Amino acid sequence: MDVGSVTAVSVAVVGVVGTLLSALLTQRAADRSRQRERERAELARERRGELLDVRSCYVALNTATRQYLAALTDQVHALRRDGSGPVRQRLTDARDQHRDVYAEAQLRVPDPVLDLAGQLSRELGAVYGMVKRLDAGAPREGDSVTGAQERIDVLWHLLREMRRRMRAELGVPATAGGREAALPPRAGQRETERGEGTPGTSGASGTSGTRRGRDGREW
Repeated sequence: MDVGSVTAVSVAVVGVVGTLLSALLTQRAADRSRQRERERAELARERRGELLDVRSCYVALNTATRQYLAALTDQVHALRRDGSGPVRQRLTDARDQHRDVYAEAQLRVPDPVLDLAGQLSRELGAVYGMVKRLDAGAPREGDSVTGAQERIDVLWHLLREMRRRMRAELGVPATAGGREAALPPRAGQRETERGEGTPGTSGASGTSGTRRGRDGREW
């Protein structure tokens, strides 16, 4: 075989090898691209799943807190009527439900919401203790029905603030006109600044937990 033929064969071989290598590299690039797409899709699914889990936890925490506050409000109204009846059991059930939901929230929700949820949990427990002592006829110094109602009113505002934090974490647009909630005072202390809104009323048969301020907005 002469030099020209050898050169032609070499060029042909190089061309074939180049074509095969190019096809292989293209295939590998396509495989990597598909793998990245699968990973992005899987990550997106995981994030959506996590968001749905957090949202479900928020709904449960909001509902349990509202029911707890509504039951405390009913108990205070019952004390004013000098009788509690079935309200006692509803309050105990609401307290237990809130405790379970809050325990789950401690493992799921981000710190900005958990901080408020923890504050609410502590203050709810304090008011619960006061109300139970009043119901048992064994109040401590500073315990009073009026004081309990004042603390409950402030806690409704704190719940509204927690709900705003939840909405912000979920990317829900904030509502206009909201105000920061104040911290509840110590037992027996009268607040120097009352939150807007008036104490809710409910019968012994139950309550929806809905509160409205003087402007008519639901808490």
